[in-house]
Amino acid sequence: MVYTSFKGLKLPALGFGTMRLPVLGGKDSDIDEALTEKMIDYCMEKGANYFDTGWDYHSRSCESAIARLLKKYPRESYYFAAKFPGYNLKNMDKVEEIFEEQLRSTGLEYFDFYLFHNVCELNIEQYLDDEKYGVYSYLMKQKAAGRIKHLGFSSHGALPVIKRFLEKYGKDMEFGQLQLNWLDWQFQKAGEKAALLREYGIPVWVMEPLRGGKLAKLAPEAEAKLAALRPDESVPAWAFRFLQAVPEVQLTLSGMSNFEQLQENIAVYEDMKPLTTGEMEALFSIAEGMTGGVPCTGCRYCVSHCPQELDIPSLLSLYYEHSFTGGGFIAPMALRALPEDKRPQACLGCGSCEQVCPQQIKISQAMADFSEKLAAGG
Repeated sequence: MVYTSFKGLKLPALGFGTMRLPVLGGKDSDIDEALTEKMIDYCMEKGANYFDTGWDYHSRSCESAIARLLKKYPRESYYFAAKFPGYNLKNMDKVEEIFEEQLRSTGLEYFDFYLFHNVCELNIEQYLDDEKYGVYSYLMKQKAAGRIKHLGFSSHGALPVIKRFLEKYGKDMEFGQLQLNWLDWQFQKAGEKAALLREYGIPVWVMEPLRGGKLAKLAPEAEAKLAALRPDESVPAWAFRFLQAVPEVQLTLSGMSNFEQLQENIAVYEDMKPLTTGEMEALFSIAEGMTGGVPCTGCRYCVSHCPQELDIPSLLSLYYEHSFTGGGFIAPMALRALPEDKRPQACLGCGSCEQVCPQQIKISQAMADFSEKLAAGG
C-alpha cells in the first residue's frame, strides 16, 4: 500500500468507502456482514485501514456495522470517519443529538475524522448561520475535547458554495472531500475546486473516483485508445492513476461493493504510476466525447436578456449533469435551494436568451427537457 503523511499520521492512499456495501436479498439495510467482514479483514491486511461511513448509509445501519466488525482490531490500528448529515435540513438543529448517537451506536470514544457532510446549495445558509444552528461551534468543541481528531468537510456543491464555506471556516478545515475524477475535472469544475482547496492549504480526499462505476467500463474505441498507451492497465486503474497525478489528492475513497473490486483497487495502490500530461489529455478528450463538450462558456449574455432573470448558465450546468448521469441527486438538491420562479420550469420559452448566445445553445429546449426530466424523476 502506498501511504501519505497527514498531521503526523500514516494514511493509506486508498480508503474504503462504505456507501455501497454488499447486501442480502437486494435490501439496502441488510448488509452482508460476512462478506463485509472478509473485505475489512483484507483491507486491514493490506494496509487500507481508512473506513469512511455516513449517518444514512444503508438506511442507518452502516456506521454501527463497520464499527462492530472493526472491534477485533486495536483502536489505534484503523481510522474511522463519520459525518454530520447536513444534507437533510431537518438535522440542522440536532447536531449534538446526532453526534452523541453516532458515538453511542458505534461504541467508539472518538472519531478519527469527522465531516460537515455535503456542503451544498441547499444547506450553505444553515451551515454558515452558526448563531442559530451551532453546527460549527459544537463540532469545534468536540474536537477540542478529543472526540474528533480531525475535522473537515465534503461537498457536491458548486464552486461558489465551497468558496463561501471556506471564507468562513477554511482556517479550521483540515481536509476537504470532493467528487473528483477525470470526467468531472472539467465537467463539474472539479479541477477548480481542488485548486481552491490548495489555496487554503487543505488536502483533498476524493470520492466517486469511478463516477459510481461509469468510468469502470468505456466505449470500445475509448478503451482501445487507453490500451494503446498503457497495455497492462485496466480501465478502472486509469481513474486511480489519474488521481495519483493530482498533487492536491492525499486520499482516495472507493465505494467497493464486492471482494473482487476490493482486490483490484488495492492492487493498483501497491505502487504509484501517475499519468503523464499526454495521458491525462487523452482522458480529457474521451470525457469531452462522453459529455458532449458542455457548450456553455458562462459568458452570461443570456442572463441580461431573460425576462424571468434566470441564472441560465447555472441551470444549464445542472441540466448537463442531470442528463449525463441519468438522474441522481445533485441537480434536484441544488434546485431545491432556489425559489420556484428561478427554476427551469419558470422558463417562458421566449427565445430572447438564444438570440444573444454566442454558442447558439437551444436554451429554451434544454429548459423544457430539464423540466420534463425532473417531473418524471429521471
